[in-house]
Amino acid sequence: MAVFVSHWYTADRTTALKDLDEVTAQWETAEWPADILSFSSYLSAAGDTVLTYAQCASATAYRPFTRALAGPASAEAVEYRLYRSFVPDGATAEPPGCMVAASFDTDGPLCQRHVIEEIVGTVGREGPHAKDGLLGTHFHTSVDGTRVLNYAEWTTDEAHETFLRDACSGRARAAYEAIPGVRPIGYTRYHLHHSAVRP
Repeated sequence: MAVFVSHWYTADRTTALKDLDEVTAQWETAEWPADILSFSSYLSAAGDTVLTYAQCASATAYRPFTRALAGPASAEAVEYRLYRSFVPDGATAEPPGCMVAASFDTDGPLCQRHVIEEIVGTVGREGPHAKDGLLGTHFHTSVDGTRVLNYAEWTTDEAHETFLRDACSGRARAAYEAIPGVRPIGYTRYHLHHSAVRP
């Protein structure tokens, strides 16, 4: 399955919401190609960043489709593949209250796989308290080998903030910062604006 992710910064929340409403209107009125399965759009907690996330059965249809759209809906996207997911024991099936997108710059596929396995291994060894509120985390590798995207779903913003203060987060950070060819870019916390599946 191919995944296409785009994001851009805006001047303020009002501009971001205007962009999101325009993107939503474009996607709701356009006829989707058969290969596009779902589309979601997000607004950052700070109100200054927009992210879109599309799942496709193949990589052939997305770019021609979005280039025919207007305005922010035609924003260029990075192409990823889902590499691995991690769901903690006891995680609930409730809808996520926030999504956290953490990105890494990587020197090729080996580095992509290395940082993912290191994070999953480190977090997986922690007790359940360290992962309270984590519903699941989904690691994506860019097809050009230069990026890793960790798409993590949390129950609430507060649950993610608590995790960041926990020693587990520090151990995971120390683990990936020690890997040659891997450079953490940072993370952004988002809230879902609109989601749709193939009509």
